Amino acid sequence: MGTINKIFGIGFHKTGTKTLQGSLEILGYRVCGPRQDLLPLVKQGRYRGVFDVVERYDAFQDNPWPMLYKILDLEYPGSKFILTVRDEEKWIKSVVNYFGDKETSMRKWIYGLGSPKGNEKLYINTFKKHNSDVKRYFLNRPDDLLVIDLTAGEGWEMLCSFLEKNQPREPFPHFNKGKY
Repeated sequence: MGTINKIFGIGFHKTGTKTLQGSLEILGYRVCGPRQDLLPLVKQGRYRGVFDVVERYDAFQDNPWPMLYKILDLEYPGSKFILTVRDEEKWIKSVVNYFGDKETSMRKWIYGLGSPKGNEKLYINTFKKHNSDVKRYFLNRPDDLLVIDLTAGEGWEMLCSFLEKNQPREPFPHFNKGKY
């Protein structure tokens, strides 16, 4: 197996993205989290600015990274992609509980409407389509995509096997644990 170029967490928010970041940091990776500031560049198709950010980190999680997986795959061959997933009903409850009726331009770009409250069906459909599209895209490349449900207790064993890393002795981290 060749050198891993980059690691892209491409699961939607509220699927364990912060936990993924913590676990990757324990494994020694420099992780870039959400970057709302990149949205104007992405919307304009000016990816050089996005790639400039990518050059400074080993791994990425949260927005806008999930929406860019195809472009990132082309630009960074040999990279690994991690799709964090969770039960859709628990996911939408967590999203609505966390974001409520607060709008952001990032969520408006992803879902078409910036607020999850009152738009649950749209959000669930977008979530399901994204997960399905990612799995289809990587269908014949199982070594490049890990689908993991961190909320169901999956952790070090799957992650370390995928990344060809030794499992740390410390417990798998869990961040932002809500009631859903």
